[in-house]
Amino acid sequence: MLKIYDVPTAKQTILKRIPPDETAVPPAVLDRIESTFGERISAEEAVRRILRDVRARGDAALYEWSGKLDGFPANAPIRVSAEALSAALAALDPQVRAALEVAAERIREFYRRQPLTSWFTNDLGGTLGQFIRPHARVGLYVPGGTAPLPSSVLMSAIPAQVAGVKDIVVVTPPLRQTNPLNTGHGSLISPVILAACALCNVTEVYALGGAQAIAALAYGTESVPAVDKIFGPGNLFVTLAKRQVFGAVGIDGLAGPTETVVIADDSANPAWVAADLLAQAEHDVLASAILLTPSRDLAEKVQVEVARQTETLPRADILAQSLPGQSGIVLTRDLDEAAELNNAYAPEHLCLAVRDPWALSEKITNAGGIFMGEHSFEVLGDYIAGPSHVMPTGGSARFASPLNVWDFVHIISLIALNPATTAQIAPLAATIARAEGLEAHARSADCRVESGK
Repeated sequence: MLKIYDVPTAKQTILKRIPPDETAVPPAVLDRIESTFGERISAEEAVRRILRDVRARGDAALYEWSGKLDGFPANAPIRVSAEALSAALAALDPQVRAALEVAAERIREFYRRQPLTSWFTNDLGGTLGQFIRPHARVGLYVPGGTAPLPSSVLMSAIPAQVAGVKDIVVVTPPLRQTNPLNTGHGSLISPVILAACALCNVTEVYALGGAQAIAALAYGTESVPAVDKIFGPGNLFVTLAKRQVFGAVGIDGLAGPTETVVIADDSANPAWVAADLLAQAEHDVLASAILLTPSRDLAEKVQVEVARQTETLPRADILAQSLPGQSGIVLTRDLDEAAELNNAYAPEHLCLAVRDPWALSEKITNAGGIFMGEHSFEVLGDYIAGPSHVMPTGGSARFASPLNVWDFVHIISLIALNPATTAQIAPLAATIARAEGLEAHARSADCRVESGK
């Protein structure tokens, strides 16, 4: 049952953000760490040891940790062969392939429209401007657990390609021998993920998961050249590893469990609202699905619909934890209060199931993506609408943006002043330098003025 909350209670429970470093690690995870390392160390320390080991021993450590943690065969190749990629695409269900092809084209066309150009001006005494340069090499982490996500390949690789990235690397966890998805496609990776890589013309794919995959991307090994920036969500160990390697390599952010907020009024279809909430709640036991509404009648109808629809869903075991855990319905005073609560929560996804979504959207300041009206539901954004489904989580939508082509480029400032401008502003630079106590800086400016050059 999806619980109904008043606003004060919701602020202290489902709408209360917990800082990432205060999130409790489940005992089962700590038990697994203890069985692996022989002592009960923290998740952070476990990740630190894996990173240090891969950095020191390269491929040998990769194989050792992949064997211990993922059951990866010691004699299997880490890199997926071109033949395996082609075979996976050829074997893909024609309907799935057709859907992925449409999604890929929509994503590509969306990002082709995002402005991304260098610029220059001659109005400030010479030429000033910015060069926009793509990263040379990026790594994409694609989750491959109980729900392999070929859509994540498209949503990350295509913006990188539009930005002009030359080398795109995909790492994704190998399937265990007992996994029913393991059909023997080359390197024990989900065949639908391999097919998505082939569809996007991504040819460098590795059967690597967890902290060891992040270590390989960040530091490089004999088989996996290092990248400039790492993208993609993962489990606790992937997130901790990305945080620890930042600085040696760039990262897109620290992804948490998926989350959605639906703001709805009495015009909304309760069955559709319930379906949208369940679509996100089934992702993970830590997923959040929250309805904000001033209508008690709608709240109660959605509550009934959630219970009814859950009965026939195959991931009911996950829903049994995510719905009572971080999800719920909040009765608000009006839509304005719902917007205020949303802005404070800053969700990954915000769905506006109201009579006038455009008017309400003017009051929204924080969200990874806004889905306007009940025909622009969030699942379309997950797969095929156009914008990447990689969006900020954990409240980071207050300061972060959805994945886009700007994430795959860097800016180089251009300074080409003429002599007259240099003569005019160099004394001012010297003045500021001396105010900062940096005499060598000041003299560097003085000598230009004194020489007249």
